[in-house]
Amino acid sequence: MKPVVAVTLALLSTLGCAADGSARLPVTAACLISDQHRVPVSIELARTASERSKGLMDRTTLAGNAGMLFIYESQQRADHGFWMYRTRIPLDIAYLSEDGVIGAVQQMAPCLSDRGRDCPSYPAGVPFSLALEMNQGFFEKHDIDVGDRLSMDTADCSSS
Repeated sequence: MKPVVAVTLALLSTLGCAADGSARLPVTAACLISDQHRVPVSIELARTASERSKGLMDRTTLAGNAGMLFIYESQQRADHGFWMYRTRIPLDIAYLSEDGVIGAVQQMAPCLSDRGRDCPSYPAGVPFSLALEMNQGFFEKHDIDVGDRLSMDTADCSSS
């Protein structure tokens, strides 16, 4: 194998690729925690403005316990929100405080318009520092709601 090909393959395996061929963001294990249970999740981390702007656009699938965590350097206002332009997967979004406590949960429908201005936005309704997108129905299915929290400490997932 030629050195350039080997390096390219190594980089692709490190970055990972989505089923649709798009580059993946770093992935980490995390856990959603309520009073009754803990739900392990695998989340991609969108840390930069360009990563957050791209989000889950143009993806056609998302694994059952997979999602994307949008991380902001400073707290966002309650009127800040998300839209579904070029997002083909119906999603749930949880808006969280900097310590991972869920302040609001909403469902978002895909926007099939070619023009972003035709897509609705989903304001948080609460100040937030993190936003977690999962497949639509995920939070209800797992009985995760306002007041529950996201932990990035995998030891929290195995605690009882």
